[in-house]
Amino acid sequence: MQRTNDFFLRHAWAPIALGVLAATAVTWLLFPGNSLLATALRACLYSVAGAAVVMSRRRKEKNAAGGSTDRLIALEHSLRTGEPPTAPEDRRALREIVERRLHQGRHRVAALVFLAVLFTAVTVLTGLTGITAGLPRTIALAALSALFLAWTAWNSNRQTHRLHTMRTALHTDEAPAGPGPA
Repeated sequence: MQRTNDFFLRHAWAPIALGVLAATAVTWLLFPGNSLLATALRACLYSVAGAAVVMSRRRKEKNAAGGSTDRLIALEHSLRTGEPPTAPEDRRALREIVERRLHQGRHRVAALVFLAVLFTAVTVLTGLTGITAGLPRTIALAALSALFLAWTAWNSNRQTHRLHTMRTALHTDEAPAGPGPA
């Protein structure tokens, strides 16, 4: 798994390409009347904004890590294992990355609630209007929505816990070691 994570960190295009492929497959399966090429082109166009956000965020984190992809991968590994780096410059860079990610995720609960309302509304409206041509596809859309929301909430909680744990470790380990009160 570590090699896969390193590959995705080193090559930012790979998760974007996999996302476009997944979006194309799901859309084409739910709405088979469209051609596969038209569905793929639509997924690519919709993914441009998401790709820009991912690339911008990756560039900022790479700059915080000192501009090196290898160093960013090492810091990500430290974050994943929960072991803070020992070098002061790595600790500073990881502290900046952790604080940036915690700041970016400050509205995660509201975002999850919004996604739940959005997916519920789309599923209900799809079922009521018969866009997906029947009950089986509406049930499949509801199941996919529920699985996606459950995975998103679980992953969000896991990542936030990991970031809080690392922030605590980075701040507690840096206390100067000296003689205590006499």
